[in-house]
Amino acid sequence: MSRLFRAAILMLLLASCGSGNYSAPRGLDDACSIVDERPSYLRAFRAAERKWGVPVNVQMAIMYQESKFVANARPPHRYALGVIPWGRQSTAYGYSQALDATWQEYQDAEGGSRARRDSIRDASDFMGWYMAETTERLGIAIDDTRRQYLAYHEGRTGYARGSYNRKSWLLRIAGELEGRAQMYKAQLISCGKM
Repeated sequence: MSRLFRAAILMLLLASCGSGNYSAPRGLDDACSIVDERPSYLRAFRAAERKWGVPVNVQMAIMYQESKFVANARPPHRYALGVIPWGRQSTAYGYSQALDATWQEYQDAEGGSRARRDSIRDASDFMGWYMAETTERLGIAIDDTRRQYLAYHEGRTGYARGSYNRKSWLLRIAGELEGRAQMYKAQLISCGKM
């Protein structure tokens, strides 16, 4: 075998080791399909539920809205003059769409420096941590999908100020998520996953 051929094979092997599965699972409207296709998701959601008390269906509904279960999801670019890319709309990244500063706060408090936003286990733990803190600080029930999402999206300070009341589109989405959480719960019960 020639040296060039061996080097090419080695490069292909190394490249394949670094690539992650960042695509969304199929059937996003079916919780059973999601967790059957990606069993690691259910393990991560259950671990966060045990640790923080946030129900699996609530985590799934909010993660659906934030990233559609895409590990490396990012917000769209902003454009100068309508055509020149000018950075992203925010620093949100990963399954949970955690902002840089909020993720750093989580790492300092709970996750450690190795926690990654494109890891389902770390992202679900982050969401559980954030929602448990929201319950403690704002008194929002841990299973209140609608209000938890509003506080997640607006930040706790924004929620406390009522900033969401000026955003009819956000109130609509929060209501839809409440329905999605109930749908996911019924589906997970029907397939024996809850």
